[in-house]
Amino acid sequence: MAYKIAVIPGDGIGKEITDSAVEVLKVADKKFGLGLEFVYHDAGGTAYDKFGTPLPQETIDACKAADGVLFGAVGGDKWDKVEPAKRPEKAILGLRKELGLYANLRPVKVADALIEYSPLKPELVRGADLVIVRELIGGIYFGEKCESEQHNGAERAWDLENYSVPEVERIAKLAFETAKLRRGKVTSVDKSNVLATSRLWRRTVTEVAKAYPEVECNNLYVDNCAMQIAVKPTQFDVIVTGNLFGDILSDEAAVVGGSIGMLPSASIGECTSLYEPIHGSAPDIAGQGIANPIGTILSAAMLLRYSLHEEKAADAIEAAVDTALAEGYRTPDLWKEGFTKVNTSEITKIISERV
Repeated sequence: MAYKIAVIPGDGIGKEITDSAVEVLKVADKKFGLGLEFVYHDAGGTAYDKFGTPLPQETIDACKAADGVLFGAVGGDKWDKVEPAKRPEKAILGLRKELGLYANLRPVKVADALIEYSPLKPELVRGADLVIVRELIGGIYFGEKCESEQHNGAERAWDLENYSVPEVERIAKLAFETAKLRRGKVTSVDKSNVLATSRLWRRTVTEVAKAYPEVECNNLYVDNCAMQIAVKPTQFDVIVTGNLFGDILSDEAAVVGGSIGMLPSASIGECTSLYEPIHGSAPDIAGQGIANPIGTILSAAMLLRYSLHEEKAADAIEAAVDTALAEGYRTPDLWKEGFTKVNTSEITKIISERV
């Protein structure tokens, strides 16, 4: 059986980093007999230049027909004056809607070789390995809103936060299933001492937890969780939370590792899931061969794990990245005296050989 992977390079360094990830995937395919097939389509500014839209219907259809989507990055100064509805960023928002991408998984793992890059003390960050599971298409970001109205003689604006039990159940089940693949601990984050939606969130997660007796479950208020990520990130395995809290906490946690060029992400969908690095398109270095592809390579490993359930192949890619870093290879964004500076193609070859 063949797996079809839709590759969406996007803009800027997108082609370079997705090419690297595909190269590593092909090595894993040969070693583990996965049967991977790759189809390429445009999105973002490059699609706008060709088709007048950042997200062609052909790209949407290809993603829906695929077993997984590997996405690069979109955007750039070139398209700053394009009308808002056709900006490159609309491509990823459109795919979230079309694919029903209801959850974002943001793993944060600090490799021993990169501890010195973290802003936290080595004794605090060593061994940090967590995943934030963020609800992606509900909550206050998608509730009703009012930009301006008069109330008691003063102008005000408001945003409505709401969650339904099925929405919370869906994201909670994903968090518990993720924990089963890891160390078996879920931390649910809310603000139930203040917010009614958070009280429903906590009740629902507690109920879902009963179906996973092998997984430890605890609750934290969001302010305490933010503090604990900075004080002791190693205590966390899987964090599950709503859209607003997840947006903030995932960015905080990303800093723990010290380099956004290293971090992958997965957006889990109702049909097809999408995998991408958390960094942007970096048009200032596009075409120079110096982009760090590791975040995209690790995103490809997540695709193998979560969409194709090919655990051994995913483990092999992640181990190869760790080995390359431990041996002292660094792309320019990570390079310091005493290490070996390598470009995009060189680090890709090094990782591929270690797979």
